[in-house]
Amino acid sequence: MKLRKELWFGFSLMAAIVIPVIALMPWATLTNGHLGLMMLALICVGIMLGFPTAFTLMGMGVFFAWLAYRSVNPDLAVRQVLDLFVQRTYGVMSNDVLIAIPLFLFMGYLVERAQLIDRLFRSLHLATARVPGSLAVATIVTCAIFATATGIVGAVVTLMGLLAFPAMLKAGYNVKVAAGAVTAGGCLGILIPPSVLLIVYGAVAGVSVVQLYAGAFLPGFMLASLYVGYVIVLAKLRPELMPPLAEAERHVELPPWAQTLAQQGSNALTGLARALGAGRGVAKRTVLGQLFVTLVPALFIAACLGASYRVATAPEVEASTAGLVESGGLVAASELEREASSGLIGTPEAEKGESGVGDPPVEGANAALPAEANEGAQEPPGEAPVLEEKPAEIAGAVHERLPVPIWLWIVFGIGVIAVVVIYRFWSWERLEIFKLLLTSFFPLALLILLVLGSIVFGLATPSEAAAVGGFGGFVLAAIYRFIGHWREAPASGPSLGPVVWKTVKQLGNILKESSFLTAKTSAMVCWLFVGSGIFSAAFALLGGQEIIEKWVLSLDMTPVQFMILAQFIIFILGWPLEWTEIIIIFMPIFLPLLPHFHIDPLFFGLLVALNLQTAFLSPPVAMAAFYLKGVSPPHVTLNAIFAGMLPFMGIQIVALIGLYTFPEIGLWLPKLLYAR
Repeated sequence: MKLRKELWFGFSLMAAIVIPVIALMPWATLTNGHLGLMMLALICVGIMLGFPTAFTLMGMGVFFAWLAYRSVNPDLAVRQVLDLFVQRTYGVMSNDVLIAIPLFLFMGYLVERAQLIDRLFRSLHLATARVPGSLAVATIVTCAIFATATGIVGAVVTLMGLLAFPAMLKAGYNVKVAAGAVTAGGCLGILIPPSVLLIVYGAVAGVSVVQLYAGAFLPGFMLASLYVGYVIVLAKLRPELMPPLAEAERHVELPPWAQTLAQQGSNALTGLARALGAGRGVAKRTVLGQLFVTLVPALFIAACLGASYRVATAPEVEASTAGLVESGGLVAASELEREASSGLIGTPEAEKGESGVGDPPVEGANAALPAEANEGAQEPPGEAPVLEEKPAEIAGAVHERLPVPIWLWIVFGIGVIAVVVIYRFWSWERLEIFKLLLTSFFPLALLILLVLGSIVFGLATPSEAAAVGGFGGFVLAAIYRFIGHWREAPASGPSLGPVVWKTVKQLGNILKESSFLTAKTSAMVCWLFVGSGIFSAAFALLGGQEIIEKWVLSLDMTPVQFMILAQFIIFILGWPLEWTEIIIIFMPIFLPLLPHFHIDPLFFGLLVALNLQTAFLSPPVAMAAFYLKGVSPPHVTLNAIFAGMLPFMGIQIVALIGLYTFPEIGLWLPKLLYAR
């Protein structure tokens, strides 16, 4: 029987692993280190054969750990292996970082099951109707927003494959372009916070998840912007690939009051202003409400400019501890002042003691104080020196506001121009589209900003913010379901009881499905951590890590060469393996080598996330392609999906090179917020 191409590729990969192991392994003189390398090769083959990853890791880890302990003390080998198993399992159970995973997954599944994304896609589709390649642009923007609500790649690609892919095909879009937009946009969840991958990497590498999230913001949205730019340029150069939408697709139905006011003029702002004074057959309450909605963009821009002004011109507070230092108190003094007053700065070599550090320390609590302070400290009780009151020096001198910098005037100018342009083209149709965005885009965006903002600015831990996000997703689902059922009620007048009952019933189903999927995915991740802990412990016991480190260091590579080698290996591993397996199994091999090459683990994690996102889009084993193929029409072939993904994969490679060339793209925000 003729084997499929995918099977041939899988067997070829396994052969490429097994044959060198058989040929190069010194079978006559096997050491523990060789057993470690054999274990690493066997785990790759086992996963590619389809065995459950977590339990394969556990099984091999237990077996090879028993071999390692048996080579030292055969009598205690079984007990030591069981102790290792319990310790690693308990370590996973007590890892606080992992609490955020089920909570973020629950928030994402709630948003997905509540059908919030179809409303978002519809409103963005209308908002970008006049942009070249509008449907593809709306798809990528929706994916980017959905990615910030859930880090589940399969869920984003599958949902957008059901929602946006048929809409693009119906509009006459090229199959390859449509498939590329869906798969590339769906993979943004790997990098854009709250990425589950970054949480797992942070737990493995011991890097702050908060700083990883801050570092991933700019690269993630930079990549989404590159996608959108590519689509717009391609649609402009080759409009036959993405034909403009028909007028019927761009048409927005106006409510009766808007149709009445539209007869007096096409600009909604001026029309509402006239109607406020003259009436023109529309209730004043309606006009006031619509005028407030119209002024929301101007109010938002004004609030942003006001916040920028306050931040840019905030008075400097120069903290001074001179009064405390003069009176002998060094508690609030700076580190430099402490060292200067204790004689540790500029100590001549001749005055240092035999230890080479300085004179022996003075015994007692006043050892670090200068002579004057010690004299004051030795005074009898009741005659202690009185601290001189210097509130301006102790609390800090508050100055007037700083002058407005040039860049702020430029921002003011851009804001004013933006307001003028917005209201110059503020038609009645755009007002209705803005109202659609207010009810679909902004509630979800507000939830995302609250969750991620509280994490990045240190107001809450990832776990606490994820819990709030899960509750917010539940509230949004309840509101949208209630509004939907209320609108579907008979025109004679909806009854509150049946609408509430339908909403509660659907919410119960949503909670049930979301809880089940969350438990299923979280259990998989946690069992992977348990299996990985046992596997990595056995690998270290056998000396496999030491052999790899010696081999890499013997190559005498530069940091650039090591980074290229590491990213190439991770890229290749991204074909047959899931990102969870790569992070949990192979990151512990690379991480000990980073200090030798002076590579920041935070920066390395951002490169790994972007690299794995590229692997998700690279044939022949691109996972995103199989997600889309599972929900696409029969005439859409896998080869067409692969062909559509290739340009976006090229964009990701450019972004990867750009991130490595300009590390500040990923490190600027963590340094700004956390002073790294």
